[in-house]
Amino acid sequence: MCGISGIVSGENVAAKLLSSIQNLEYRGYDSCGMAVLNARGPVVRKNVGHVADVAEKELFLSLEGVTGIAHTRWATHGGVTPANAHPHLSCDKTLAIVHNGIISNYARLKAALIKRRHKFASETDSEVIAHLVEENRKKGAPLERAFTSALKDLEGSFAVAMVSIEAPHRIYCGKHESPLILGLGKNEFYVGSDFNAFIEHTKDAVVMDDGEYAVVSDHGYEVKRIRDGKPVRKTIMRIDWDSEASRKGGFPHYMLKEIYEQPETVRKALSVSEDSIVGLAKGLTGAKRAYLTGVGTTYYAAKVGQYYFASEADLGVPAASSDEFLENSPLAKDDFVLAVSQSGETYDTLRLVREAKKRGAKTAAVVNVVGSTLSRLVDQVVLQGSGPEICVISTKAALAQMIILMRVAIEAGRMNGRLTPAEKRRKTAQLEALPALISGFLNEYSGLFHTIAQKHASRHNWLFMGRGRFYPVALETALKVKEVAYLHAEGMPAGFLKHGALALIDDTLMSAMFVPGESEKELHRMTMGSVAEINARGGRVIGFHFSKSLRGSKLFEDQVLLPSAPPLTSPLVALLAGQLLSYFLATVLGRDVDKPRSLAKSVTVA
Repeated sequence: MCGISGIVSGENVAAKLLSSIQNLEYRGYDSCGMAVLNARGPVVRKNVGHVADVAEKELFLSLEGVTGIAHTRWATHGGVTPANAHPHLSCDKTLAIVHNGIISNYARLKAALIKRRHKFASETDSEVIAHLVEENRKKGAPLERAFTSALKDLEGSFAVAMVSIEAPHRIYCGKHESPLILGLGKNEFYVGSDFNAFIEHTKDAVVMDDGEYAVVSDHGYEVKRIRDGKPVRKTIMRIDWDSEASRKGGFPHYMLKEIYEQPETVRKALSVSEDSIVGLAKGLTGAKRAYLTGVGTTYYAAKVGQYYFASEADLGVPAASSDEFLENSPLAKDDFVLAVSQSGETYDTLRLVREAKKRGAKTAAVVNVVGSTLSRLVDQVVLQGSGPEICVISTKAALAQMIILMRVAIEAGRMNGRLTPAEKRRKTAQLEALPALISGFLNEYSGLFHTIAQKHASRHNWLFMGRGRFYPVALETALKVKEVAYLHAEGMPAGFLKHGALALIDDTLMSAMFVPGESEKELHRMTMGSVAEINARGGRVIGFHFSKSLRGSKLFEDQVLLPSAPPLTSPLVALLAGQLLSYFLATVLGRDVDKPRSLAKSVTVA
């Protein structure tokens, strides 16, 4: 949930540490801090606020030392205060730690440490780690063993990095159920919670596994098992991401940049190997029961997949939110679970997949981050290759996941005879036409969405509705408006109106309807019937539709005539409309678009 960075070098690390946590800020931005070792010990500076503001206030760049750790926080235990910001020091101030995750037994550990006269400066669960190491040193354990013994006492999830005056050219780090990666440079080595911590400096990395710790110096690294200290041989991974891809490139926000990157995102999703797509299709079609899962935006991507498996392959593959899956869905041997995740570190999804494997189910995943925990946990993985997504709000990664699920659905339809080879080729050609369609749409329509947002941003209650494959588009758009514009928004099937939601309709509620094209006759007719129902009760509707015949319709207060697209891809065009509306609502309202309040990119805690 938070961002960890560490650097051991032959030169001052302050500037690179600052740049590193700026690159990780999407993981958390309530507060931040740095600890750099000098001759007297770790010098800690930290405060609440965004990295740039805290860096200026606390003079991060004036720190001097060749070894340091840094952190950007998303609060869990303890409020957003300077004391609760990381790094945390031991009582004797000889060592400092940063931590991601949740220590579930911290209260018991803290009480025992207080009895031994340790004084705590924060309300966090994380601080117990520094005091545990200090207590182990008092008992005579060498520093490395003091560190690993502390890790053994922890219950819950953790990624920890530590520096100490006793080892001025080393960082000690370890992990369990929270990501941690080593970056390998020349006479300079890095620790990070993801690749963006060091992608500017090296593309060679080692992904640590649960139950491992590492000792990192300016000359190299050694990875060992926490339980017994035995060395672990690790594979060096080459990261293909371009560091320039994580910069704004002239756009005012990463969110808008990433929306505009979607034509290329679709091309990359279409270039995922046919073997990978066939592998997923075989898993789904050959299983006793098959499920799609994700949480938040990835659940809605899975929901899109559910509709396409029904329409293209006549397969009933339910989508279930991973945070509720184990409580509402049966799971047994020979079942197949296809998980969708951007980071590959989402707590709820990892919990589900681990349980699925215990029960003998086959597992697969569509993931954006190479080397992530989920990508290494499942039986089959498709790496979607969308590149880094810096904005906390997911746009391009979610669209890529939908494209891949559509490809799998089309292939499954070919496998089971629902689609002929010619029909598969025709539908694939429609997907291949999407990048050009998206490019034209983004270039021509942005101004219109800005105008609509300016007109309606003062409305604090929204209903987004659709039928069929437009229903998950409505859900995802409502989520985007909540996340980035902080407006109350609900997504629902348009058919729900008659079953309670019509009671809400008045002139203070803004409704937005995603209308299928006229070629989808029954869905089009029923959706427009819902628009009429809202109008009959004095409601206001923004229409997103594909029908020239509806131009000038008095049923819509405002409308967007979307570019013509076949039924296969028209929901994805509507999805982009929802992204643009949510972005411009947020900018009109002056929201922090890339770093919405109370949210973080990778949700690695329960």
